[in-house]
Amino acid sequence: MAFLEMASEEAAVTMVNYYTPVTPHLRSQPVFIQYSNHRELKTDNLPNQARAQAALQAVSAVQSGNLALPGAPPNEGTVLPGQSPVLRIIIENLFYPVTLEVLHQIFSKFGAVLKIITFTKNNQFQALLQYADPVNAHYAKMALDGQNIYNACCTLRIDFSKLTSLNVKYNNDKSRDFTRLDLPTGDGQPSLEPPMAAAFGAPGIISSPYAGAAGFAPAIGFHQATGLSVPAVPGTLGPLTITSSAVTGRMAVPGAGGMPGNSVLLVTNLNPDLITPHGLFILFGVYGDVHRVKIMFNKKENALVQMADASQAQLAMNHLSGQRLYGKVLRATLSKHQAVQLPREGQEDQGLTKDFSNSPLHRFKKPGSKNFQNIFPPSATLHLSNIPPSVTVDDLKNLFTEAGCSVKAFKFFQKDRKMALIQLGSVEEAIQALIELHNHDLGENHHLRVSFSKSTI
Repeated sequence: MAFLEMASEEAAVTMVNYYTPVTPHLRSQPVFIQYSNHRELKTDNLPNQARAQAALQAVSAVQSGNLALPGAPPNEGTVLPGQSPVLRIIIENLFYPVTLEVLHQIFSKFGAVLKIITFTKNNQFQALLQYADPVNAHYAKMALDGQNIYNACCTLRIDFSKLTSLNVKYNNDKSRDFTRLDLPTGDGQPSLEPPMAAAFGAPGIISSPYAGAAGFAPAIGFHQATGLSVPAVPGTLGPLTITSSAVTGRMAVPGAGGMPGNSVLLVTNLNPDLITPHGLFILFGVYGDVHRVKIMFNKKENALVQMADASQAQLAMNHLSGQRLYGKVLRATLSKHQAVQLPREGQEDQGLTKDFSNSPLHRFKKPGSKNFQNIFPPSATLHLSNIPPSVTVDDLKNLFTEAGCSVKAFKFFQKDRKMALIQLGSVEEAIQALIELHNHDLGENHHLRVSFSKSTI
């Protein structure tokens, strides 16, 4: 829903009368228009309104053919001297994967996108995006900075880069030069140094837990700004191509490749001496509800992990592929299998295939659960909760030390002693501790809850 204030009451009457007999459709969604009880809209000092106003000013400037920044002196254009056509984009609250294709769809509405490079730095998914003209970069930044790609998550933070041109070596899912279709794929290798690169896979159908959550108001995102079509600066107005349905809370990226709907991951390079189906269930369960796990009978360093849906599989793959577990670097990709088959009766399996579909340890059973808001990449700091009053700092430190961890720091939450942060020696230690100690019985009918934290102590 939205409010829209016209210049006069006559204009409002004209609009309602025009659209009453013929229902307008925006992105295949019928839109119903009626009078509001409000006489005017208050928009003072609200950041969301400021962003909307900036976008509307951009639309007005394009329609009038005036590319000067509204409010700027007449002789000054929108672009400051030396301003770069390259934007640096940081995506915060990355609860769902954002691919190069999605970024291209969004930003190409403001002009020709020449090149994109995606990478991870400081545990944040980032991108460098080059336009043909700094004016395009300016309008994209003005309209999109602070907007959400999906409901209540994947927030765009946009700045101008110090670079004026990008050097793209490979055309693959991490980097793309749209002016050079002849570039090699690099066999899937990132175009940046390995620590800077993030393996973001093919996009599929993305399910948002927020849209259907009772009482959860959707954030103002450009995919929901039903009255606002974002322009391509040189041309005509047109809506963004990412569509959404508030009824189902699912969003699709039209024309996206990959394997939408595939919820099974192939996990390779595991330590066959230490890994168990339960261990994979606990670890991958941080990013979604695991239904089944199968460790390969003849090749125990490989396993199949079936998640509840494709978006959870994508999320787990993005966060866990490349992490160290029991001394080996884990790799996760989408499997060609659509489901994990349970062994037939009498078939030798050695307990390597497990069904967890009815496990009480699923973290995301409840729609709109707070767990959806606390999904973070693996980190050396763990968030502990459900701690009974009788358990002390030393009790918890000893518990983790006995599990083979080196405890660097510990802190109870001031307002809620049921929760604490514990910082371990490395990310690998934290991953192994989470597997070992999540759901550990602390007595008094309390089982420890362990998850990765974005905080440090």
